[in-house]
Amino acid sequence: MPLKQISVFLENKSGRLAEVTEILGKGGINLRALSIADTADFGICRLIVNNPDKTLKLLEDAGFTAKETDVLGVEVPDRPGGLAEVMKVFNENGVNIEYLYATLEMKEDKAVVIFRVEDLPLGLKIIEEHGWKGVVEV
Repeated sequence: MPLKQISVFLENKSGRLAEVTEILGKGGINLRALSIADTADFGICRLIVNNPDKTLKLLEDAGFTAKETDVLGVEVPDRPGGLAEVMKVFNENGVNIEYLYATLEMKEDKAVVIFRVEDLPLGLKIIEEHGWKGVVEV
């Protein structure tokens, strides 16, 4: 089962990320993972949160452009080469990874990595076939 990710589009302007985190904090939203990618003019803040629906509403009500996307959360062995093993299997099975980032959570010698893949059903199938633990909530 996929995780819900919230992507927020931000102008590259001082204080915009602070606004987002303040809105979420006041709204009782707990950040579980965060990634920021930027260009000269704008950035994309990707969030995994405890309440995606409420997060989307809070951000839209505050005038931010935000959208929800399905992503995969996978427990990866927390040791050298752990991520490489998962990446190799995805590659061998034709799973195109658009981007990935790690969460703030650790689970019993495992790191939780968020994958945005081109073919979500194929990614879910590979996780299941290889006995990896998919994460439905962080």
